[in-house]
Amino acid sequence: MPPHIRPITADRLPALLRAMPKAELHIHIEGSLEPEQMFALGQRNGVALAYPSVQALREAYVFDNLQEFLDIYHAGTLVLKTEQDFYDMACAYFARAQADNVTHAELFFDTQTHTGHGLSAATVIRGLHRACMDAPSRFGMTASLILCFLRHLSEDEAFACLEEALPMREMLVGIGLASSEVGHPPEKFAKVFARARQLGFRLVAHAGEEGPPAYIWGALDVLKVERIDHGVQATHDAALMRRLAQDKIPLTVCPLSNIKLRVFPTLAQHTLGHMLQAGVVATVHSDDPAYFGGYINDNFTQTFAALGLGAQHAYQLARNSFDASFIEPSERARHIARLDAVFETFE
Repeated sequence: MPPHIRPITADRLPALLRAMPKAELHIHIEGSLEPEQMFALGQRNGVALAYPSVQALREAYVFDNLQEFLDIYHAGTLVLKTEQDFYDMACAYFARAQADNVTHAELFFDTQTHTGHGLSAATVIRGLHRACMDAPSRFGMTASLILCFLRHLSEDEAFACLEEALPMREMLVGIGLASSEVGHPPEKFAKVFARARQLGFRLVAHAGEEGPPAYIWGALDVLKVERIDHGVQATHDAALMRRLAQDKIPLTVCPLSNIKLRVFPTLAQHTLGHMLQAGVVATVHSDDPAYFGGYINDNFTQTFAALGLGAQHAYQLARNSFDASFIEPSERARHIARLDAVFETFE
């Protein structure tokens, strides 16, 4: 049973949002690479950046759409060269997440960007996995990895990516689909997702961020995913909203990302509250926090202020994040017990 949730005044709500345990299920680890760390890794590896300073790079983070972001995002990944680089990048994120009371994280990453730069998939996966293994002792949190295919590339390239990762199968919990959405419907990857499902991977996909509701239907019915990443365009399709609610399909929503990429004009126009009201298993995450102006608690506090959401919504979103995660039932119960305890004692 959920705890009795006391009324929380507006001035105390940000403290509750910060204090409550939460799972982060939509975080691209390469998108957590802050300009300071990017410059440090560039210096370590002898990679010159196209910007003269950290400030100049940060000022370039103004995007009109997803593709403009992806262009600068991919350029930033050039500084990542060694297993240690990937380990250090993940640990920097874990430190920030720990400060936000993230107690479990499922990291998106891709190998195709990095193998395109001449790295091996093993360099990427082993570095990130080692950080995940150290996360409980170093940061008091659990973490796992979801390998994303880049949807602007071909399905044959996705198959090659999958095969290259299979020797490290035990280091991965799931398979996802990311990158440029419009013009690359889920159906393009039907065969490789069927293969991943046969191999026992948990399946997720970005759908309905900039793409239409049809992409969400395709991700569910063709790719047979368990979670939809973003999914905010679902509100334009009443039948889809009923399907999401009835089947308890989680949506990993990233409000500040949606504003930065102009999916919504303002946070006040975001549909997160409508999703919750419709019974959809919505969750809140940071996506690419170094680029989009905020980590998970920034997403919570700014969105709640803009939409007038309250303590009951906070509990539901945090609870949804654990229910939607790919952790074992006994571990999920421990996380939820910690969440309940915060709400029972918070004043």
